[in-house]
Order: sequence, then C-alpha cells, then structure tokens
Amino acid sequence: MFSGKTEELIRRMKRARFARQRVEIFQPAMDTRYSREEVVSHNESALQSTAVTTSSEILLLATESDVIGIDEGQFFDPDLTQVVEQLARSGKRVIVAGLDQDFKGKPFGPMPDLLAVAEYVTKLHAICLVCGAPANHSQRLAGGEERVLLGAVEAYEPRCRECFKPDAT
Repeated sequence: MFSGKTEELIRRMKRARFARQRVEIFQPAMDTRYSREEVVSHNESALQSTAVTTSSEILLLATESDVIGIDEGQFFDPDLTQVVEQLARSGKRVIVAGLDQDFKGKPFGPMPDLLAVAEYVTKLHAICLVCGAPANHSQRLAGGEERVLLGAVEAYEPRCRECFKPDAT
C-alpha cells in the first residue's frame, strides 16, 4: 500500500484517453473506502470508474473499450486472470493495479497468476515508515486475522523486508 499503484493506473488511463482511446476503469464493489463512482488514490487523484461484484461483469461492460483498467485486483475472484486474458486476446490493452501480497506477506488473490501471464509488470514501492528504505510490505497496525480489512493509514503502513513483522497484529 501507499506505493502509488492507483495513481499510476489513473495516469496511464488519462494518457490513453488523451490518445483518443476509449477507456473504462473497474473496481471491486466491496471496496467502499473512497467512492463507488470513482477510482481514488491516496493522494486524492480520481477518475470515473464502474464498481463490479465479479470479474465476469468486466467482460460484459468493457465491449466498447480499447483500454481497460482494473484497480485493487487482489480483491477480485480467481476468474480475473481468465477475464484479463480473454480481453487481451480480443485486442484490448488491460492494466491491473493491485497488491501482490497480503498483510502476512503471502500471495494475494489472483495477483500471482496475473503476474505470471502479464507481458509487462511494474512493481512500485512505498517508503518504509520505520527506516526509510523501499517498502514492499503492508504492515497491519490493528484488526483481526481476516485477510481483507479495508483501510488506509489508520490500519496499514508500508514496511521494508527488515521492518515488516507479519505476526505483529
């Protein structure tokens, strides 16, 4: 978290729109942190989006798009990989932003499979709030053991490998 994944997705989608490509962004309906009508970054950049409950809905709704953005890919069902591959095979460019690891440092949702079939992968890092090194983990600060706990700065902070304590919650 806090590495700029959504910010980068918004930037790429705006560039595609500037190039007169038809764009559509999808987000999981369960992510209610900011807005159901917009993808919003922690820096408060926003772009109109469509909330969906399953990845198969994206196939139905993206028929007129040239470029499809998907935010918070880790929250989607396992079929997301097949949906993305089907869209790509039909000539569409698909950009997925998401966490590759959960708060315990384990592979998260469909992201490992997506990483395996992607043509390009951009891995962004936040800054560790303990030591200032590049951070590739999300340290949960509070909450239980459930895998999905929606939150931002009140629930998580970025940590490097050395400062990350997966069993500290």
